[in-house]
Amino acid sequence: MEQTISRRTMSQKRTYSRVLLLVAGLGGLLYGIDVGIIAGALPYLEATSGLNAAALSNVVAAVLFGSVLSTLFAGGLADWMGRRNLMMVSGLLFDLSIPIIALAHGYEPLLLGRLLQGVSAGLIGIAVPLYLAECLPASIRGKGTGIFQWLLTLGIVVAAVLGIYFSARVQEVMGSGSAARLFAFKDEAWRAMFWASLPAGILFVIGCTIVSESPRWLYRRGKREAALLALIRSRTPEQADIEILEMERALRAEAEEQRSRGNSASSLLARKYVVPFLLACAILACNQATGINSVIAYNTTVLLQGGLSDLQAHWAYVVFTAVFFVATVGGVVLVDRIGRRALLSIGTAGMCLSLLIAGLLFLRTERTRVDCRDAVQALVTGRQAIALKYNPNLAEKLLRTTTDPPRWLGSRPTALTVVYSCGRFRTVTNAMRSDEAGVKPTLISHAGCMPGDRWAALFWNPLGDFDTARRAPVKIDHALITPLPSRNTGLWIAATLLVFVVFYGLGPGVCVWLVLSELMPTRIRSHGMSIALVLNQAVATIIAAEFLPNAGEHGYAMIFFAFAGFSLLYFLVATLFVPETKGKTLEEIETAFH
Repeated sequence: MEQTISRRTMSQKRTYSRVLLLVAGLGGLLYGIDVGIIAGALPYLEATSGLNAAALSNVVAAVLFGSVLSTLFAGGLADWMGRRNLMMVSGLLFDLSIPIIALAHGYEPLLLGRLLQGVSAGLIGIAVPLYLAECLPASIRGKGTGIFQWLLTLGIVVAAVLGIYFSARVQEVMGSGSAARLFAFKDEAWRAMFWASLPAGILFVIGCTIVSESPRWLYRRGKREAALLALIRSRTPEQADIEILEMERALRAEAEEQRSRGNSASSLLARKYVVPFLLACAILACNQATGINSVIAYNTTVLLQGGLSDLQAHWAYVVFTAVFFVATVGGVVLVDRIGRRALLSIGTAGMCLSLLIAGLLFLRTERTRVDCRDAVQALVTGRQAIALKYNPNLAEKLLRTTTDPPRWLGSRPTALTVVYSCGRFRTVTNAMRSDEAGVKPTLISHAGCMPGDRWAALFWNPLGDFDTARRAPVKIDHALITPLPSRNTGLWIAATLLVFVVFYGLGPGVCVWLVLSELMPTRIRSHGMSIALVLNQAVATIIAAEFLPNAGEHGYAMIFFAFAGFSLLYFLVATLFVPETKGKTLEEIETAFH
């Protein structure tokens, strides 16, 4: 009888552990949707919104900027309201963002909705890893936190599948030859993608009501019995008692140090906290500097400029996300076997090599690009505007105005990117392909280059004179025509990005959240994680906001070479400085840093 009760009890504990992982994993799913949904929606948003490259980059980067804002306060909020309640708030914000985006008409509501999604993602990025680290036993903490990343990649896969569905439908509508019908369907497509992500947010909020609060948060709030009950839901009573005693010893040691050394003992600048804090910051900054978020968000756009068709690029993105998902499974399986440092070293080395090859593939065509600035400037009318309908005839006309027309003239499709300015305010058009039929003309105008008011001008360019720029003519700085790579080259570029994401999924994808939550001592974990993630999201925001303008002006080769350099730096930091934390309790890791 006792054995039957014991088996039933252990079964209940295993079931609760699975529920806990599923709920936390749904947080990762929302985070993945936040990051991934824009990649499939961006080509259609670009075609129907009338926004230029800078505005579209801002819409993409708004999620990351919102993450920066919320991450600043997430640690304090997690300490004030608890980890579970903060998870619930983040889910509600995600649910609110969806109708704002899907019903948006214009730049401001799109930006607001994406900011809300970013705020939600920032809270999730703190609350869920923090919750898992404090709730899971040391033996499965690596695998459990990996589940968050695993379902994060599933969210990206879901977003990619939505993208391929609508891409196939766009191909059907394109065959009708009706530009108005194609425009209407593309407008409907990106809105439907966002609506489809709402059920996951609702499930996450419901799931948060089922699980217990973090036992370590409860204990620090003086709720010893509640903390013990929370532990017993997933551990044996003996294991729970041992962890409660460890928490008690850690808290007593902090209190004694506080009495002997004053407030400086609990500061982030205290000697025992500085090393793990700075190491976590370095790892997170390097993680984003590899360009992972931008490679995901702009994946379809990159492959379109790499020589693939719209449908091929969307299919390649589906494969990309599916491979990312499978690679993350491998990382989850290996992280508690071979350790964090080994996976980080292997992953970053592979990422560096694949990014370098991707840059070289783009360089083959981008080094032959031609600047037709004077020819495009001549097209600008007295009203300081031009509607460019880029097609093979216009491409040939522009290229023949150059003193030395390129040898590839007329032999392959091309892409045109125009960099133009008014005074000190500058913008870049979206890349226009000569082989795309039924696409609206790209408007180059004074209004497209100017911020809306003086406040916007201050953020756009603090050195720019708004009044002078309003009177300045439209100046074409560059009109860069680049031959599109062949389909085979496009497939090779897609393959290098697959290799990149395999190594990221095996190593940094799983380990970065572990490093963040494990290295921080309990006393500063929530606030330390907030500051480290602010740095992480700030780097990601800057890269995302500048990706399209810099790719248009300097080329994708330079972008990928820069990402490869940061991946090399990441490899050196991981190999030389990251300690191994496999199989250790949080209190043991903290003691090692002392």
